[in-house]
Amino acid sequence: MTATENRTPVETVTVSIDGVQVDVPKGTLIIRAAEQAGIEIPRFCDHPLLKPAGACRQCLVEVATPDREGNVRKMPKPQTSCTMEVSPGMEVYTQHSSEVADVAQEGIMEFLLINHPLDCPVCDKGGECPLQNQALSHGRATSRYIDVKRTFPKPIRLSTNILLDRDRCILCQRCTRFSSEIPGDAFIALQGRGGGSPAYEVHGLHGSQVGRFDESVLDFAPAEGGHADLHPDPTLTGPTGGAAILGGLDAGPTGYAEKDSSGRPFASYFSGNTIQICPVGALTSASYRFRARPFDLVSVESVSEHDSSGAAIRVDQRRGVVLRRLSGDDPEVNEEWITDKDRFAFSWQTAPDRLTMPHVRDENGELVPTSWSDALDVAARGLEAAKGAGGVAVLPGGRLTLEDALAYSAFARRVLGTNDIDARARASSKEEAVFLSTVAGSGLGVTFTDLEYAPQVLLVGLEAEEEVGNVFLRLRKGVLAGRVKVATVAPFLSRGAAKMRASLIQAVPGTEPDAIRTIQDDALSLIREGLSQPGSVILVGERAGETAGTLSAAVELAKATGARLQWIPRRAGERAALEAGCLPGLLPGGRTVADERARADVALVWQDARIPAEPGRDLQEIVTALRDGELAGVVVGGVDVADLPDPAAAREAFGTAFVVSLEVRASSVTEMADVVLPVAPTVEKAGTFVNWEGRMRPFPQVLVSYQQPDRRVLNELAGEMGVDLEMLDLRDSVEQVTNLEGWSGMRGSFEPVRSRPAATPGEGEAVLSTFKLMLDDGSLQDGEPHLAGTAHRAVARVSAGTLDGIGATPDDELSVSGPAGTITLPVLVTEMPDGVVWLPQYSPGSHVYEQLGARTGQIVRLNREAQQ
Repeated sequence: MTATENRTPVETVTVSIDGVQVDVPKGTLIIRAAEQAGIEIPRFCDHPLLKPAGACRQCLVEVATPDREGNVRKMPKPQTSCTMEVSPGMEVYTQHSSEVADVAQEGIMEFLLINHPLDCPVCDKGGECPLQNQALSHGRATSRYIDVKRTFPKPIRLSTNILLDRDRCILCQRCTRFSSEIPGDAFIALQGRGGGSPAYEVHGLHGSQVGRFDESVLDFAPAEGGHADLHPDPTLTGPTGGAAILGGLDAGPTGYAEKDSSGRPFASYFSGNTIQICPVGALTSASYRFRARPFDLVSVESVSEHDSSGAAIRVDQRRGVVLRRLSGDDPEVNEEWITDKDRFAFSWQTAPDRLTMPHVRDENGELVPTSWSDALDVAARGLEAAKGAGGVAVLPGGRLTLEDALAYSAFARRVLGTNDIDARARASSKEEAVFLSTVAGSGLGVTFTDLEYAPQVLLVGLEAEEEVGNVFLRLRKGVLAGRVKVATVAPFLSRGAAKMRASLIQAVPGTEPDAIRTIQDDALSLIREGLSQPGSVILVGERAGETAGTLSAAVELAKATGARLQWIPRRAGERAALEAGCLPGLLPGGRTVADERARADVALVWQDARIPAEPGRDLQEIVTALRDGELAGVVVGGVDVADLPDPAAAREAFGTAFVVSLEVRASSVTEMADVVLPVAPTVEKAGTFVNWEGRMRPFPQVLVSYQQPDRRVLNELAGEMGVDLEMLDLRDSVEQVTNLEGWSGMRGSFEPVRSRPAATPGEGEAVLSTFKLMLDDGSLQDGEPHLAGTAHRAVARVSAGTLDGIGATPDDELSVSGPAGTITLPVLVTEMPDGVVWLPQYSPGSHVYEQLGARTGQIVRLNREAQQ
């Protein structure tokens, strides 16, 4: 039984709205009851996913309720329908049936427009503005205001992403409520009080306004000898149009680690949502500002490619250029929220290094552009030769649609005759591969709604805010509602975990299995009892597969408590690759390679393909085999060498093999490839993502393009090698997906793996912990400087005891050394076990795999570096 199935029946109330009888659940707001009755009430501050505020007063209605004797009497004044709940026998009269409500709404609209600027033609909200629409439908035909409107210098740069025009703000407080209620970030807040007094006189009072806490907004001046953060910064705009003063949202000084890349105190990964829910043009996007009007845009519903949430988005393009992305409305998945990465990181698809023509390596060793027919011919002949000289492996990467992933799976089996295929372009293990065989083909498992109502959620190897933003938002929603308790197995309590009020089960990297077993052994009885309640969930991230025994311990805990177990990867295409059989021991639909019946079943769809019975090599084994000459070629799709656990070994391997690369942009792999075949990015193709739930997320093609998706390129290449994959048309690919679903035969079974002894650091050493931050050096977000400015700064996290052990102070920098080199970063003292150091895996100045040559759980050396 899931948590959502365990809800109590809802009591209903009958209410009359403009004479229409409607039954609604007890506790429903009048404005929601009116929506159910099909009656429109104007509003600005109201939002269905935010708490009632009654800030704008635009939704005033007349209300009558029964008195003690049962006589229905009208209240003496209009009431805000967004804050008042319905009650039995209530009668509501909106502007459609009540002159009192109509006059009240006109008065509020006139009040809101007194100081609002008449700049609709240049305002980014013009043409899609609720204030415009409701001023016409519920306002006066003429204005009686003849005085000078209040103005503010503008814009204020709240962050590198978000700009604020205060004179347009109507103080609906949607943005401030979103920031505090949804992500829990102090990104923007209400300041001042009342209407204020003109100008900036000494006796002047600041009126109510929204903004970042900035000393210059409230006329604070840094005291003589004040802290170092109080100084003007010419790169940031203050409220008077001059340089802003840094001080941030904190009462005291902000340290290096608390600031984003632009120097502001770190804001939020979700700040862009405030632009979309702002009912006027007060909050605007730095990248979209003044670039288009809504009536210039062509809008297409789509799905984000940045994480495994499968968030619904809307892509707006003008003349073949994507200008912005907005959140879609999908209550089952992302509700109305997306991350800033989903919203702003789309320029990678049109970056200057975009591949537009095929390339082949000539006799001089140079990559030169060529025709498609020549490139496919060279690739086919090279792969045939490599196939005969030892074999060819396939590394599809984890960002593919289901149709593209199926094409890679079919190409490996039908054309290359191999099971040497692994879509995990990251650190992984055989234990994880076996575990994933039980996940593949399982259909829709735990859902977002289940997370919102789960009594207890345990996170293992998963930082929800950094890796899958919408999972974090849904969990926090359940936590704030008092329904969900969260616990996390990690070395320290991260910012996101703290905002979910998570209980920390502290574990040194490598000791996660032991930490999980402390729950099984009743050492953490409250968490164990929570997991034993119906609907509780254990969420394991992809990093849980790095430490031997962690997944085994999670499986054992799930069996012991009855909690549901769910795998949540980071990349958008990981689940699709799993369903398509892009693992060495898996075939499409959750079939195992070793099952003869499963191979025969797939062969029927793939026209009697001869599928090898032995599981193939995984990623690390493929790299080793290529380097040692056991494999002679490899087909690579969307893989960055820096993501691989041993980049140096991968470069050596790709340098000795025949490499065919299918890629959107130039990369470290295309530099070494013998044939480069350009493929279409998400916006230029149609397809289906499969999110972490197992939910199909189809999306259409947004832009007309001459580039082809991976499946069509592979289909053409297979044709050159004498095999027809029958995936030229999207409908044919979807038909194959459908025919390979619904496998009822033998599936993978998980056998527990023993954990290994954790590494023990010596003097001056530490155990490495690392994971990727949401905003980092990844190729799907570069080219967007506004977004990059809001990324976390890279810091090295250690405990105070670890810092003392090497004779360092928080003012020093820390050098972390591994087999490949050294990373030097500022220190952030954190409550975590001694002898552990955490580094961001792929942030500016901290490319752990490349620069250190070490992975999570391995020993690194620490040295003090005094700041200059």
